[in-house]
Amino acid sequence: MGFYHPATIVKDAQRHGLRILPIDVTRSPWLCTIEPTDAARPAMRMGLRYVKGLRERVGRAIVEAREARVFGSIHDLARRAHLDRDELETLAAIGALAPLGGTRRTNLWTAAVPHPGPLFMDPPREPSPLSEMTDIERLAADYAGTSVTLGRHPMTLRRTALRRRGVPSARELASVEDGARIQVAGSVIVRQRPGTAKGFVFLSLEDETGISNIVVDPPTFEKNRRPILASSLLVVEGRLEKYDGVTSVKGERFWGLHDAGAYEIRSHDFH
Repeated sequence: MGFYHPATIVKDAQRHGLRILPIDVTRSPWLCTIEPTDAARPAMRMGLRYVKGLRERVGRAIVEAREARVFGSIHDLARRAHLDRDELETLAAIGALAPLGGTRRTNLWTAAVPHPGPLFMDPPREPSPLSEMTDIERLAADYAGTSVTLGRHPMTLRRTALRRRGVPSARELASVEDGARIQVAGSVIVRQRPGTAKGFVFLSLEDETGISNIVVDPPTFEKNRRPILASSLLVVEGRLEKYDGVTSVKGERFWGLHDAGAYEIRSHDFH
């Protein structure tokens, strides 16, 4: 996918109006593909290859099996495509089994119940004792199972709290006065220290509206190395700089958002 992680490319595509459809065991091929829809424009369907831990031969077996006959249940899918339990649970956690009925947690419960084997009928669904996933848990499942999310950006869940602190979105930085002291926040998608930059570090923070550029001088980086390198969701305080059409923040203070450990957002670091 080039310089940026697929999660970043997916969110940028969504911001530009591209409709992206989720992984679906009844519709997804192995690779991503363009799918016609009722809307004026087609959509991109995520492929089964993005399911972490799903073997390619099993992914292609899912496609072959459903082309022969629709899946009657989750256990029917597991039997005919030769899914192991871990693969079935991952598909349930990311919502890929939803077209067969049930929620993510209901399907996780179903996947955890051993099926009776090919000589017997599927048992009725056991009522799930599991509570439904929260927004944070769905995000965690998406990133753990596919490395991307088609749902709300992680920063959307924090926007109300950030607004109370006066933290603007990336899009709103255009209206902030040059030289203003400001805080920005986002998921760290890039960390770079080019060899020609005399030790300066450049960060890219993504939120639901776009990307903020952060510049860190060498002494500040050494002083704040831990939060800069360890935090996947980062808050930066510094001074806004606008030069030659480029808006950036010269970072001075850095700290991570405390609940970011619920899921992993991968970044492109020092390549």
